[in-house]
Amino acid sequence: MPAAVLWDMDGTLVDTEPYWIVEETLLVTEYGGSWTEEDAHSLVGNDLIASANYIREVGGVPLPAEEIIDRLLERVIERVKVKMPWRPGARELLADLNARGVPCALVTMSYQNLAQAVVATLPTGSFRTVVAGDDVTHGKPHPEPYLLAAERLGVTPEHCVAIEDSLVGVTSAESAGVAVLAVEHLVPIPPGPGRTVANSLKGWTVEDLSALLIA
Repeated sequence: MPAAVLWDMDGTLVDTEPYWIVEETLLVTEYGGSWTEEDAHSLVGNDLIASANYIREVGGVPLPAEEIIDRLLERVIERVKVKMPWRPGARELLADLNARGVPCALVTMSYQNLAQAVVATLPTGSFRTVVAGDDVTHGKPHPEPYLLAAERLGVTPEHCVAIEDSLVGVTSAESAGVAVLAVEHLVPIPPGPGRTVANSLKGWTVEDLSALLIA
């Protein structure tokens, strides 16, 4: 079995990307700018500072990057408190891993306040650790988030499997030496060595993840 499974959050565990897109659009239009689907999709999986700087430059939002992040996070957290949009098959696979004793980590570029709002709705201990965007110096696609998650769990990255939904996240995990299950959602993910691309987590089991390591 995998030494650990390292989960992305937005778009992988929970379908929060539409929440982010709505709030980005509202923020940009508030300051008279325009925001396209292409703009929104270009930020999927990105480090929040990089996304905020893009919103400043392209969307014309005259606020410091950290203030942009704070405003977006506050609004997205309000939305998940009303409705937590789980991705198909994600909770079932997470429960299977927990029942089999496979450690799981959440590795997200959202900040801890949003990550903890999501984790709080799951059974206690579902994730042994949470690595968020405000925990790292270099966000995805840099390998630091996945290397830190493996370090915290005391496992070797090469013995882990990451579950991601963006090329940015896939690149981060692969750069850390982690095998990747890429579940396409809003953005396409091209095939690559050591990478398995699926369209859903429905029906995935611990054995299926183990087979990725064997392959």
